Amino acid sequence: MSEKAPTVEVRPAATILLLRDTPSFEVLMVERHHQIDFASGALVFPGGKWHDGDHDPAWAEHLIGGGSDMDSDQRALRIAAIREVFEEAGVLLARRDGRMVSGEAAPMDVRQAVDRGELPFLSVVRDLGAKLDLDSLTVFSRWITPVMMPKRFDTWFYMAKAPEDQLAACDGHETVDATWIEPKEALRKAETGERKIIFPTRMNVQLLAEASSAEDAIARARARPLVTVLPQIEERPGGKVLTLPPHAGYGDVAEPLSSVM
Repeated sequence: MSEKAPTVEVRPAATILLLRDTPSFEVLMVERHHQIDFASGALVFPGGKWHDGDHDPAWAEHLIGGGSDMDSDQRALRIAAIREVFEEAGVLLARRDGRMVSGEAAPMDVRQAVDRGELPFLSVVRDLGAKLDLDSLTVFSRWITPVMMPKRFDTWFYMAKAPEDQLAACDGHETVDATWIEPKEALRKAETGERKIIFPTRMNVQLLAEASSAEDAIARARARPLVTVLPQIEERPGGKVLTLPPHAGYGDVAEPLSSVM
């Protein structure tokens, strides 16, 4: 009798596509540290797993949005997305006195302390006298890692316009570079092998590249039905491929399994 493969926990995660239109339509991507076991050296969007602190009830006093029309998990995922881009790139999607926080939101040592779990993100936001702007986030997509993978995530992709006067700077720990890049240029670099972009990221960059501006991208996302993407393995004449739901917006995708493992 064959043994069943062990069940792998699917962990909730959040990723953010930070957009700007100057000097051109670009998205913020960070390069993963080469010594990290997952997607080392790849260009990705800032993101990661949600933490217990993202569910702290005390956040209620430090949020814009996230009211009765949003459940607790969605609030936590959005907080996680904002926290991750703060940790990895130093950008804070928060308002103070009705205006977006400007300049350097916090020094690097504070960001690193939050990343290590030594300093609650809530404490940083509270000390700044700011409120996270959950309303600035728009759902872009949702992907669940295929069942055969050793690590699995249920990842929500959000998008937001970047604050005009905050600079992105990598944390030097999980990420070693933060770069603004046109979606079509990112796809070109991936195709030529100049940069490594993993399959889910590449598919979402491809979808983003259909837009002409940040506003256009956000409008398209709001108009597009959200279809949860759980890639499936199919046996084709040329070998095994990963396929995506045909109505998810990515077109007819049949990615050779060998290229994503």
